[in-house]
Formats: sequence, C-alpha cells, structure tokens
Amino acid sequence: MPVHAHLRHFLALRLTEHGAAGIHPVAGAAGIEAKNTREWLYPDRQEIRDLLLKCCAIDAVPVLLARRLSYSTFSILHRTGVIVHETYNQRYPYADADLAELARHKDLLGYFDIRVGNEPDSRLDTFLHANLPLLIPPARARFEEYRDLLAKYAHAQVSYPEFAWRVRQRATGKDEDEPPETGWSPF
Repeated sequence: MPVHAHLRHFLALRLTEHGAAGIHPVAGAAGIEAKNTREWLYPDRQEIRDLLLKCCAIDAVPVLLARRLSYSTFSILHRTGVIVHETYNQRYPYADADLAELARHKDLLGYFDIRVGNEPDSRLDTFLHANLPLLIPPARARFEEYRDLLAKYAHAQVSYPEFAWRVRQRATGKDEDEPPETGWSPF
C-alpha cells in the first residue's frame, strides 16, 4: 500500500474516532488541526505551513480551528480551499481548571475568553457536525485549484508576500509569473 494511502486511512480513522469529520463521501479527506493558543494566527506562521504541508501530502482539504485568526489569514486561506473556523475561546481541560481560573482572574492575566471543559462547546459542535460537511465539497474544488501554490508555500519555496500575490493573480485570472507592481504589499 502506498504511503499516502496509509496516511489517509490513519487520518480517517483518527478523525472518525473523535467524531470531527473523516472522509467526506464526495470530497474525500479533510485534515483538521486545532490550535488552542493565545496568539492570533497569521498566514505567515509556521503552524499554517505545517498544516498545509501535511494536507498537501495526503490530499486532504485543510481545516484550521483556532481561537483567533487575522482577517488576512481567513481571506487568503479561504480563497485557496482551506476551511478556517474561529473558536473565540481558549479551552482548558477540567484537569487544569485551577490554572484556567488564575489566567482568567482580572488582577492577574485577565483573559476573559478562557473556558474549562473536555468537550466541544455547542458552537464548535455545530461547526463540526452541521457546517463542515457542507463546506468540504466547495473547499475541495478550491484546494485542487490552488494546491500547487499551497505546496510551494508549505515547503517554503515562496515567501508569504509572493504566495499572497500569486493567489491574487490567479483569482483574478492574471499572469502569476508577471512581476508585481512596484510598492504592492499583501498587507
């Protein structure tokens, strides 16, 4: 069995065990990563490249769950077939409830968006079970269209500004190999 097929089977098994997604009957595999971090995720972060690298390798539509994402992260990745979802909260398991309370305390760190629990909240549950199955097929089409650029970006063969420029060029039907205008910035 080829390595990619092995990985795809493992991915489907892992996702099914957790009830998140698995293999979509029409669009195939989805690779879901949850980033439960304080920092906002921007498109040039290594965590984004790592997700893209894994999903391009196993032909899975990338799905990114994060506490907070910048608008540029949503904008550029959504256009390329990556499904993104903000949870707006950082979750701590019940075992770390005391630590969560310290981080939430207004005289200490004052993080108001910390939630304690081992199960997804209703918003995340709705996303995973109701919304995600509907989002995967159209994302698959975009992922296939931009997969070559996603793979180059994941492998650090192009910088973020070049990646963003090439995505914009492709989206508007313009030549990607034509140099960008002077002073152009993806930010």
